[in-house]
Amino acid sequence: MEKMKNRKRKFNVPHVFVILFIVIILASIATYIVPAGMYDEIIDENNRTVVVDGTYHQVESTPTSFFGVFQSIHKGMQNTAGIIFYIFIVGGSFGILHATGAISAAVGTISKKMSGREYWLIPILMIFFALSGAMLGLAEETIPYITILVPLMALIGYDSMVGAAVVLLGTSAGFTAAFMNPFTVGVAQGIADLPIFSGMGLRILFWAIFLGISIWYVMRYAIKIKKDPTKSALYGEDHDFDKTAVIEEMNTRHKIIFIILLASLIGLAIGVIKYGWYLTEISGLFLLMGISMGLVGKMSFDKIAESFIDGCKVLVMGALVVGVANAILVILQEGGIMDTVLYAFSSAIGELPAVFAAVGMYAVQCVLNFIIPSGSGQAALTMPIMAPLSDLVGVTRQTAVLAFQFGDGISNIFSPTSGYFMAGLALARIPWSKWVKWIFPLILIHYTLGAIFVTIAHLINYS
Repeated sequence: MEKMKNRKRKFNVPHVFVILFIVIILASIATYIVPAGMYDEIIDENNRTVVVDGTYHQVESTPTSFFGVFQSIHKGMQNTAGIIFYIFIVGGSFGILHATGAISAAVGTISKKMSGREYWLIPILMIFFALSGAMLGLAEETIPYITILVPLMALIGYDSMVGAAVVLLGTSAGFTAAFMNPFTVGVAQGIADLPIFSGMGLRILFWAIFLGISIWYVMRYAIKIKKDPTKSALYGEDHDFDKTAVIEEMNTRHKIIFIILLASLIGLAIGVIKYGWYLTEISGLFLLMGISMGLVGKMSFDKIAESFIDGCKVLVMGALVVGVANAILVILQEGGIMDTVLYAFSSAIGELPAVFAAVGMYAVQCVLNFIIPSGSGQAALTMPIMAPLSDLVGVTRQTAVLAFQFGDGISNIFSPTSGYFMAGLALARIPWSKWVKWIFPLILIHYTLGAIFVTIAHLINYS
């Protein structure tokens, strides 16, 4: 009995690659069981390939061979090579930005400027981190700032929960409701054959609402524990941190680096809106941005190259998950059952009002994020199915991308499968159970907001 208990305690959630390979095997088995079929396809007025409703018909079955299971991963990598290298180049460029110290200096400057007005430090920093998540797709890269903000918040009368929440919740709110995140919105829209970062206006509105409620939640808690420290979720457990750490301030080079960042984002907006830039052009812009920042930051060419590689390292798993996830689609397509899956989905929900189909897509994405924590990987796995499915059930592709976006992001700050989140809690020395108990009401609010936003997007025919 004791041995059985120990085994239960040692159980861990399998690695995402293990989960995906299991799904690949199950998909391969399905090609022997599920009837093969296909829809007729046409090119619509937006030059997108769409399936024609009512044209599904069965075709000859082509089940996957044993060796084909292993070949599918290489094919998946080939199919998504453009997205994979886009992720590496953008991630490497942000690695250079991080190495310049400009972001750390910006946090330090904001902290010192707000001395005596500490109450406003929370919303200002959360907006800063939210913009990083919404426009740059930063997540793991913000974790080091927990080591600065946790002792800072403790010094001004708050607790570790507030310090961690400013970084984790601020970044997550921006990442979840992002309007220009290159790793989620950009990848999903590319797969769905939508103009990159299109529909930005409504996304900015949703981002502001989502972030505003998150800031309110943290500030409400911070005010409460400042008045009465016994109300802290960590009362009696909070740890002593080094409160003498030197906080760097921005210098002229850092300011120029932020000017380069701003110019790059403006150039990105102009490029995708006016000139129809896609992954290649966006990758080139970010690479130019990264090199320019490195030179301004007086980094040697070797240091720039090393920082670029460090930035890539952070995203290795996320980038490779994209290719492995696509292997599942390779199996479904070569086995002839991809359209059969679409037919089953559309038949199940086709008779329901389309708004329920939209919310159903959102619910599926929410569940999948517990299994596949990589946003780019989840986009690669689900959007090839969700995009044509949305055509069949009367939901716009833009709404399908929005459903993916919220479903992918919300659980990232409480799911134990989210690596960067768990690393952040470890740095702040906050037990996962304490964090979940504290944040759970907000998570419910976030899930409700996601459902409302997806419903609104469907009702206004968001495109």
